[in-house]
Amino acid sequence: MLTLKAAGLLDIDSGEIIRPGILRIEDDRIVGVGSDAGNAGDHVEGEVLDLGDLILLPGFMDMEVNLLMGGRGEKPVYSTVQDDPPLRMLRAVGNARRTLHAGFTTVRNLGLFVKTGGYLLDVALGKAIDAGWVDGPRIVPAGHAITPTGGHLDPTMFAAFAPGVLDLTIEEGIANGVDEVRKAVRYQIKHGAQLIKVCVSGGVMSHTGLPGAQHYSDDELRAIVDEAHRRGLRVASHTHGADAVRAAVEAGIDCIEHGFLIDDDAIDLMVERGSYLVPTTRLADAMDVSHAPADLQAKAAEMFPRARTSVLAAYKAGVKIAVGTDAPAIPHGKNADELVALVERGMPSLAVLQAATTTAADLIDVTDRGRLAEGLLADIIGVPGDPVDDITVTQNVRFVMKGGKVYVNK
Repeated sequence: MLTLKAAGLLDIDSGEIIRPGILRIEDDRIVGVGSDAGNAGDHVEGEVLDLGDLILLPGFMDMEVNLLMGGRGEKPVYSTVQDDPPLRMLRAVGNARRTLHAGFTTVRNLGLFVKTGGYLLDVALGKAIDAGWVDGPRIVPAGHAITPTGGHLDPTMFAAFAPGVLDLTIEEGIANGVDEVRKAVRYQIKHGAQLIKVCVSGGVMSHTGLPGAQHYSDDELRAIVDEAHRRGLRVASHTHGADAVRAAVEAGIDCIEHGFLIDDDAIDLMVERGSYLVPTTRLADAMDVSHAPADLQAKAAEMFPRARTSVLAAYKAGVKIAVGTDAPAIPHGKNADELVALVERGMPSLAVLQAATTTAADLIDVTDRGRLAEGLLADIIGVPGDPVDDITVTQNVRFVMKGGKVYVNK
Protein backbone atom coordinates (compact mmCIF):
# COMPACT_ATOMS: atom_id res chain seq x y z
CA MET A 1 0.00 0.00 0.00
CA LEU A 2 1.30 3.46 -0.95
CA THR A 3 -0.14 6.82 0.08
CA LEU A 4 0.54 9.92 -2.00
CA LYS A 5 0.34 13.18 -0.09
CA ALA A 6 0.37 16.48 -2.01
CA ALA A 7 -0.88 20.03 -1.64
CA GLY A 8 -4.02 19.21 -3.61
CA LEU A 9 -5.64 17.12 -6.29
CA LEU A 10 -7.88 18.13 -9.17
CA ASP A 11 -11.46 16.97 -9.50
CA ILE A 12 -11.40 16.87 -13.28
CA ASP A 13 -15.18 17.13 -13.59
CA SER A 14 -15.76 20.19 -11.40
CA GLY A 15 -12.39 21.88 -11.66
CA GLU A 16 -12.16 22.03 -7.86
CA ILE A 17 -8.80 21.54 -6.16
CA ILE A 18 -9.29 19.23 -3.17
CA ARG A 19 -6.86 20.07 -0.38
CA PRO A 20 -4.82 18.31 0.79
CA GLY A 21 -4.36 15.88 -2.07
CA ILE A 22 -4.29 12.38 -0.67
CA LEU A 23 -4.44 9.18 -2.73
CA ARG A 24 -4.08 5.58 -1.60
CA ILE A 25 -2.56 3.20 -4.15
CA GLU A 26 -2.64 -0.58 -4.06
CA ASP A 27 -0.98 -2.49 -6.90
CA ASP A 28 -2.02 -0.61 -10.08
CA ARG A 29 -5.23 0.99 -8.74
CA ILE A 30 -6.40 3.95 -6.71
CA VAL A 31 -8.15 2.63 -3.61
CA GLY A 32 -8.78 5.87 -1.72
CA VAL A 33 -9.18 9.56 -2.60
CA GLY A 34 -9.11 12.66 -0.41
CA SER A 35 -10.84 12.22 2.93
CA ASP A 36 -11.62 8.61 2.00
CA ALA A 37 -7.89 7.92 2.02
CA GLY A 38 -7.42 8.99 5.64
CA ASN A 39 -4.79 11.37 6.96
CA ALA A 40 -1.51 10.40 5.37
CA GLY A 41 1.19 9.88 7.96
CA ASP A 42 -1.30 9.32 10.80
CA HIS A 43 -1.69 5.58 11.38
CA VAL A 44 -1.55 4.91 7.65
CA GLU A 45 -0.63 1.42 6.55
CA GLY A 46 2.32 1.18 4.18
CA GLU A 47 4.61 3.78 2.65
CA VAL A 48 3.84 7.50 2.45
CA LEU A 49 5.24 9.56 -0.41
CA ASP A 50 5.15 13.29 0.37
CA LEU A 51 4.99 15.31 -2.86
CA GLY A 52 5.06 18.70 -1.18
CA ASP A 53 3.35 21.55 -3.02
CA LEU A 54 2.38 19.60 -6.12
CA ILE A 55 -1.17 19.37 -7.46
CA LEU A 56 -2.16 15.87 -8.58
CA LEU A 57 -4.00 15.17 -11.83
CA PRO A 58 -5.01 12.10 -13.80
CA GLY A 59 -2.38 11.13 -16.36
CA PHE A 60 -2.81 12.95 -19.65
CA MET A 61 -3.67 11.24 -22.93
CA ASP A 62 -2.44 12.19 -26.39
CA MET A 63 -4.82 11.00 -29.09
CA GLU A 64 -2.44 11.42 -32.02
CA VAL A 65 1.21 10.54 -31.82
CA ASN A 66 3.65 8.83 -34.17
CA LEU A 67 6.19 7.29 -31.82
CA LEU A 68 8.02 5.55 -34.66
CA MET A 69 8.85 8.93 -36.22
CA GLY A 70 10.87 11.91 -35.07
CA GLY A 71 13.01 12.14 -32.00
CA ARG A 72 16.60 13.17 -31.58
CA GLY A 73 18.66 13.15 -34.74
CA GLU A 74 15.64 12.80 -37.03
CA LYS A 75 15.98 13.57 -40.73
CA PRO A 76 12.30 13.97 -41.63
CA VAL A 77 12.49 13.08 -45.33
CA TYR A 78 15.24 10.52 -45.66
CA SER A 79 14.45 8.49 -42.54
CA THR A 80 11.55 7.09 -44.57
CA VAL A 81 14.04 5.15 -46.71
CA GLN A 82 17.11 5.04 -44.44
CA ASP A 83 15.54 3.65 -41.25
CA ASP A 84 14.94 -0.09 -41.25
CA PRO A 85 12.36 -1.49 -38.78
CA PRO A 86 14.89 -2.29 -36.01
CA LEU A 87 16.32 1.25 -36.11
CA ARG A 88 12.84 2.72 -36.16
CA MET A 89 11.92 0.70 -33.07
CA LEU A 90 14.99 1.97 -31.24
CA ARG A 91 13.97 5.49 -32.18
CA ALA A 92 10.49 4.79 -30.78
CA VAL A 93 11.83 3.62 -27.41
CA GLY A 94 13.29 7.06 -26.69
CA ASN A 95 10.15 8.81 -27.94
CA ALA A 96 7.95 6.64 -25.72
CA ARG A 97 10.06 7.40 -22.65
CA ARG A 98 9.99 11.15 -23.30
CA THR A 99 6.22 11.05 -23.78
CA LEU A 100 5.63 9.23 -20.50
CA HIS A 101 8.00 11.49 -18.59
CA ALA A 102 6.03 14.49 -19.89
CA GLY A 103 2.96 13.16 -18.05
CA PHE A 104 1.18 11.42 -20.93
CA THR A 105 0.33 7.95 -19.69
CA THR A 106 -1.90 6.86 -22.61
CA VAL A 107 -1.55 7.56 -26.34
CA ARG A 108 -3.10 6.55 -29.63
CA ASN A 109 -0.37 5.77 -32.15
CA LEU A 110 -2.12 6.72 -35.35
CA GLY A 111 -0.80 4.71 -38.17
CA LEU A 112 2.56 3.74 -39.59
CA PHE A 113 3.26 4.89 -43.11
CA VAL A 114 6.68 3.40 -43.64
CA LYS A 115 8.09 0.24 -45.18
CA THR A 116 8.00 -2.53 -42.56
CA GLY A 117 7.24 -5.68 -44.51
CA GLY A 118 3.81 -5.70 -42.90
CA TYR A 119 5.01 -5.70 -39.28
CA LEU A 120 2.89 -3.52 -36.99
CA LEU A 121 5.69 -1.86 -35.05
CA ASP A 122 3.43 0.16 -32.75
CA VAL A 123 1.70 -3.05 -31.67
CA ALA A 124 5.08 -4.56 -30.83
CA LEU A 125 6.16 -1.41 -28.97
CA GLY A 126 2.97 -1.49 -26.89
CA LYS A 127 3.59 -5.12 -25.97
CA ALA A 128 7.14 -4.32 -24.88
CA ILE A 129 5.92 -1.45 -22.72
CA ASP A 130 3.17 -3.56 -21.17
CA ALA A 131 5.72 -6.28 -20.40
CA GLY A 132 7.92 -3.74 -18.61
CA TRP A 133 10.86 -4.11 -20.99
CA VAL A 134 10.90 -0.39 -21.81
CA ASP A 135 9.25 2.68 -20.30
CA GLY A 136 6.40 4.36 -22.13
CA PRO A 137 2.71 5.19 -22.13
CA ARG A 138 -0.12 2.76 -22.69
CA ILE A 139 -0.48 2.52 -26.46
CA VAL A 140 -3.67 2.16 -28.48
CA PRO A 141 -2.11 1.18 -31.83
CA ALA A 142 -3.54 1.66 -35.30
CA GLY A 143 -0.93 -0.38 -37.15
CA HIS A 144 -0.54 0.90 -40.70
CA ALA A 145 -2.63 3.86 -41.81
CA ILE A 146 -4.99 2.99 -44.67
CA THR A 147 -4.50 5.30 -47.65
CA PRO A 148 -4.97 5.20 -51.42
CA THR A 149 -2.07 5.21 -53.87
CA GLY A 150 -0.83 8.80 -53.92
CA GLY A 151 -2.88 9.71 -50.86
CA HIS A 152 -1.57 11.88 -48.06
CA LEU A 153 -0.20 8.96 -46.03
CA ASP A 154 1.40 7.24 -49.00
CA PRO A 155 5.00 7.92 -47.90
CA THR A 156 6.21 8.31 -51.47
CA MET A 157 4.25 11.57 -51.58
CA PHE A 158 6.21 13.23 -48.79
CA ALA A 159 9.39 13.34 -50.85
CA ALA A 160 7.84 13.05 -54.32
CA PHE A 161 9.78 9.85 -54.98
CA ALA A 162 10.10 8.48 -58.49
CA PRO A 163 7.93 5.53 -59.57
CA GLY A 164 9.03 2.25 -58.05
CA VAL A 165 10.74 3.81 -55.04
CA LEU A 166 9.34 2.58 -51.73
CA ASP A 167 6.21 0.94 -53.10
CA LEU A 168 4.07 -0.34 -50.23
CA THR A 169 1.69 -3.28 -50.08
CA ILE A 170 -1.93 -3.64 -48.99
CA GLU A 171 -0.61 -5.07 -45.70
CA GLU A 172 1.34 -1.83 -45.25
CA GLY A 173 -1.80 0.24 -45.79
CA ILE A 174 -1.82 1.17 -49.50
CA ALA A 175 -5.25 0.05 -50.68
CA ASN A 176 -7.53 0.98 -53.58
CA GLY A 177 -11.13 -0.04 -54.12
CA VAL A 178 -13.62 -1.64 -51.77
CA ASP A 179 -12.07 -5.13 -51.81
CA GLU A 180 -8.57 -3.87 -51.07
CA VAL A 181 -9.55 -1.54 -48.25
CA ARG A 182 -11.49 -4.37 -46.60
CA LYS A 183 -8.41 -6.59 -46.84
CA ALA A 184 -6.17 -3.85 -45.48
CA VAL A 185 -8.39 -3.29 -42.45
CA ARG A 186 -8.67 -7.01 -41.77
CA TYR A 187 -4.88 -7.36 -41.88
CA GLN A 188 -4.39 -4.58 -39.30
CA ILE A 189 -6.97 -6.14 -36.99
CA LYS A 190 -5.48 -9.63 -37.36
CA HIS A 191 -2.09 -8.41 -36.22
CA GLY A 192 -3.17 -6.33 -33.24
CA ALA A 193 -4.47 -2.91 -34.30
CA GLN A 194 -6.93 -1.55 -31.74
CA LEU A 195 -8.30 1.16 -34.03
CA ILE A 196 -8.12 1.96 -37.72
CA LYS A 197 -6.54 5.12 -39.17
CA VAL A 198 -7.59 6.20 -42.65
CA CYS A 199 -6.54 9.06 -44.90
CA VAL A 200 -9.66 10.82 -46.15
CA SER A 201 -8.18 14.06 -47.51
CA GLY A 202 -4.92 15.70 -48.49
CA GLY A 203 -2.54 17.35 -46.07
CA VAL A 204 -0.02 20.12 -45.65
CA MET A 205 3.23 18.21 -46.10
CA SER A 206 2.43 15.97 -49.04
CA HIS A 207 2.51 16.55 -52.77
CA THR A 208 -1.11 15.54 -53.28
CA GLY A 209 -2.86 18.59 -54.69
CA LEU A 210 -5.49 20.42 -52.70
CA PRO A 211 -5.15 19.75 -48.96
CA GLY A 212 -8.90 19.52 -48.43
CA ALA A 213 -9.69 17.24 -51.39
CA GLN A 214 -11.38 13.93 -50.57
CA HIS A 215 -9.13 10.96 -51.45
CA TYR A 216 -11.26 7.87 -50.84
CA SER A 217 -14.69 7.45 -52.41
CA ASP A 218 -17.78 7.27 -50.24
CA ASP A 219 -18.09 3.53 -50.96
CA GLU A 220 -14.50 2.90 -49.86
CA LEU A 221 -15.01 4.88 -46.65
CA ARG A 222 -18.17 2.97 -45.80
CA ALA A 223 -16.36 -0.32 -46.38
CA ILE A 224 -13.54 0.68 -44.03
CA VAL A 225 -15.99 1.69 -41.32
CA ASP A 226 -18.06 -1.46 -41.79
CA GLU A 227 -15.03 -3.72 -41.36
CA ALA A 228 -13.79 -1.87 -38.28
CA HIS A 229 -17.12 -1.42 -36.52
CA ARG A 230 -18.17 -5.04 -36.99
CA ARG A 231 -15.01 -6.00 -35.10
CA GLY A 232 -15.58 -3.40 -32.38
CA LEU A 233 -12.86 -0.96 -33.48
CA ARG A 234 -13.27 2.77 -33.97
CA VAL A 235 -11.99 4.67 -36.99
CA ALA A 236 -9.91 7.85 -36.98
CA SER A 237 -9.39 9.85 -40.15
CA HIS A 238 -6.79 12.34 -41.29
CA THR A 239 -9.19 14.91 -42.74
CA HIS A 240 -8.86 18.64 -43.44
CA GLY A 241 -11.42 19.79 -45.99
CA ALA A 242 -15.00 20.56 -45.04
CA ASP A 243 -16.46 18.34 -47.78
CA ALA A 244 -14.14 15.51 -46.81
CA VAL A 245 -15.10 15.91 -43.14
CA ARG A 246 -18.76 15.63 -44.07
CA ALA A 247 -18.07 12.52 -46.15
CA ALA A 248 -16.11 10.94 -43.30
CA VAL A 249 -18.80 11.64 -40.74
CA GLU A 250 -21.57 10.46 -43.08
CA ALA A 251 -19.63 7.22 -43.58
CA GLY A 252 -19.60 6.67 -39.82
CA ILE A 253 -15.99 7.57 -39.04
CA ASP A 254 -15.71 8.24 -35.32
CA CYS A 255 -12.96 10.83 -35.08
CA ILE A 256 -11.64 13.60 -37.29
CA GLU A 257 -7.93 14.34 -36.99
CA HIS A 258 -6.93 17.96 -37.68
CA GLY A 259 -10.04 19.34 -39.42
CA PHE A 260 -8.29 22.60 -40.17
CA LEU A 261 -10.66 23.58 -43.00
CA ILE A 262 -13.99 22.59 -41.45
CA ASP A 263 -16.95 24.92 -41.90
CA ASP A 264 -20.16 25.48 -39.92
CA ASP A 265 -22.09 22.79 -41.81
CA ALA A 266 -19.40 20.19 -41.14
CA ILE A 267 -19.28 21.23 -37.48
CA ASP A 268 -23.05 20.92 -37.16
CA LEU A 269 -22.94 17.43 -38.66
CA MET A 270 -20.21 16.40 -36.21
CA VAL A 271 -22.33 17.60 -33.30
CA GLU A 272 -25.37 15.76 -34.65
CA ARG A 273 -23.46 12.49 -35.10
CA GLY A 274 -21.42 12.75 -31.89
CA SER A 275 -18.11 12.76 -33.76
CA TYR A 276 -14.85 13.62 -32.02
CA LEU A 277 -12.28 16.17 -33.18
CA VAL A 278 -8.55 15.94 -32.44
CA PRO A 279 -7.47 19.38 -33.67
CA THR A 280 -3.62 19.22 -33.35
CA THR A 281 -3.68 23.00 -33.42
CA ARG A 282 -0.22 23.62 -31.97
CA LEU A 283 1.48 22.36 -35.11
CA ALA A 284 0.18 25.48 -36.90
CA ASP A 285 2.66 27.41 -34.74
CA ALA A 286 5.36 24.79 -34.25
CA MET A 287 5.92 23.33 -37.72
CA ASP A 288 8.76 25.02 -39.59
CA VAL A 289 8.00 24.94 -43.31
CA SER A 290 10.52 27.61 -44.30
CA HIS A 291 12.70 25.06 -46.11
CA ALA A 292 9.80 23.18 -47.69
CA PRO A 293 9.01 23.40 -51.42
CA ALA A 294 6.99 26.43 -52.49
CA ASP A 295 3.76 24.48 -53.01
CA LEU A 296 3.88 23.11 -49.46
CA GLN A 297 4.61 26.55 -48.04
CA ALA A 298 1.55 27.83 -49.92
CA LYS A 299 -0.60 25.11 -48.36
CA ALA A 300 0.66 26.00 -44.90
CA ALA A 301 -0.06 29.69 -45.50
CA GLU A 302 -3.66 28.80 -46.31
CA MET A 303 -4.26 26.18 -43.63
CA PHE A 304 -2.40 27.29 -40.52
CA PRO A 305 -4.38 30.51 -39.95
CA ARG A 306 -7.61 28.54 -40.27
CA ALA A 307 -6.30 25.90 -37.87
CA ARG A 308 -6.03 28.61 -35.24
CA THR A 309 -9.74 29.47 -35.48
CA SER A 310 -11.56 26.28 -36.48
CA VAL A 311 -11.00 24.54 -33.14
CA LEU A 312 -12.74 27.29 -31.16
CA ALA A 313 -15.70 27.29 -33.54
CA ALA A 314 -16.01 23.54 -33.11
CA TYR A 315 -15.75 23.75 -29.32
CA LYS A 316 -18.38 26.50 -29.07
CA ALA A 317 -20.76 24.45 -31.23
CA GLY A 318 -20.43 21.44 -28.93
CA VAL A 319 -18.06 19.15 -30.82
CA LYS A 320 -16.28 16.70 -28.53
CA ILE A 321 -12.63 17.80 -28.47
CA ALA A 322 -9.78 15.44 -27.50
CA VAL A 323 -6.13 16.45 -27.21
CA GLY A 324 -3.71 15.24 -29.84
CA THR A 325 -0.33 16.63 -30.88
CA ASP A 326 0.63 14.80 -34.09
CA ALA A 327 4.06 14.44 -32.50
CA PRO A 328 6.69 14.73 -33.87
CA ALA A 329 4.99 17.79 -35.41
CA ILE A 330 5.32 18.86 -31.78
CA PRO A 331 8.54 17.28 -30.44
CA HIS A 332 8.02 14.13 -28.39
CA GLY A 333 8.04 15.14 -24.74
CA LYS A 334 6.58 18.58 -25.48
CA ASN A 335 3.04 17.22 -25.75
CA ALA A 336 1.65 19.66 -23.17
CA ASP A 337 2.33 22.49 -25.61
CA GLU A 338 -0.94 21.44 -27.28
CA LEU A 339 -2.87 22.12 -24.04
CA VAL A 340 -1.37 25.60 -23.86
CA ALA A 341 -2.20 26.23 -27.51
CA LEU A 342 -5.84 25.20 -27.05
CA VAL A 343 -6.20 27.71 -24.20
CA GLU A 344 -4.55 30.36 -26.37
CA ARG A 345 -7.15 29.58 -29.06
CA GLY A 346 -9.92 30.39 -26.56
CA MET A 347 -10.91 27.11 -24.90
CA PRO A 348 -11.30 27.25 -21.10
CA SER A 349 -8.49 25.58 -19.18
CA LEU A 350 -10.80 23.05 -17.54
CA ALA A 351 -12.25 22.04 -20.92
CA VAL A 352 -8.73 21.52 -22.24
CA LEU A 353 -7.77 19.40 -19.21
CA GLN A 354 -10.91 17.32 -19.79
CA ALA A 355 -9.97 17.00 -23.47
CA ALA A 356 -6.71 15.39 -22.31
CA THR A 357 -8.38 13.09 -19.78
CA THR A 358 -12.09 12.28 -19.64
CA THR A 359 -12.94 13.05 -23.27
CA ALA A 360 -9.87 11.16 -24.45
CA ALA A 361 -10.94 8.19 -22.32
CA ASP A 362 -14.37 8.30 -23.95
CA LEU A 363 -12.76 8.41 -27.39
CA ILE A 364 -10.79 5.22 -26.78
CA ASP A 365 -13.84 3.71 -25.07
CA VAL A 366 -12.30 3.00 -21.66
CA THR A 367 -13.63 3.66 -18.18
CA ASP A 368 -10.57 2.73 -16.11
CA ARG A 369 -8.68 6.04 -16.42
CA GLY A 370 -9.11 9.78 -16.90
CA ARG A 371 -10.05 10.68 -13.31
CA LEU A 372 -8.57 10.39 -9.84
CA ALA A 373 -11.22 8.05 -8.48
CA GLU A 374 -11.37 4.88 -6.46
CA GLY A 375 -11.03 1.76 -8.56
CA LEU A 376 -9.38 3.46 -11.53
CA LEU A 377 -5.85 2.92 -12.76
CA ALA A 378 -3.18 4.72 -10.74
CA ASP A 379 -2.11 6.87 -13.68
CA ILE A 380 -1.26 10.08 -11.82
CA ILE A 381 0.85 13.15 -12.51
CA GLY A 382 1.86 16.14 -10.39
CA VAL A 383 2.39 19.75 -11.45
CA PRO A 384 3.62 22.83 -9.51
CA GLY A 385 0.36 24.78 -9.36
CA ASP A 386 -3.31 24.86 -10.25
CA PRO A 387 -3.62 24.01 -13.98
CA VAL A 388 -7.14 25.45 -14.14
CA ASP A 389 -5.71 28.80 -13.14
CA ASP A 390 -2.48 28.46 -15.17
CA ILE A 391 -2.41 25.83 -17.90
CA THR A 392 1.32 26.33 -18.46
CA VAL A 393 2.12 24.33 -15.31
CA THR A 394 1.30 21.24 -17.40
CA GLN A 395 4.55 21.89 -19.27
CA ASN A 396 6.46 21.28 -16.04
CA VAL A 397 5.37 17.84 -14.83
CA ARG A 398 7.25 16.93 -11.65
CA PHE A 399 5.70 13.55 -10.82
CA VAL A 400 4.55 10.69 -13.04
CA MET A 401 3.01 7.42 -11.93
CA LYS A 402 1.61 4.83 -14.33
CA GLY A 403 -0.14 1.76 -13.02
CA GLY A 404 1.10 2.38 -9.49
CA LYS A 405 4.77 2.64 -10.53
CA VAL A 406 6.65 5.92 -10.12
CA TYR A 407 8.58 7.01 -13.23
CA VAL A 408 9.31 10.66 -12.39
CA ASN A 409 9.66 12.32 -8.97
CA LYS A 410 11.60 15.58 -9.23
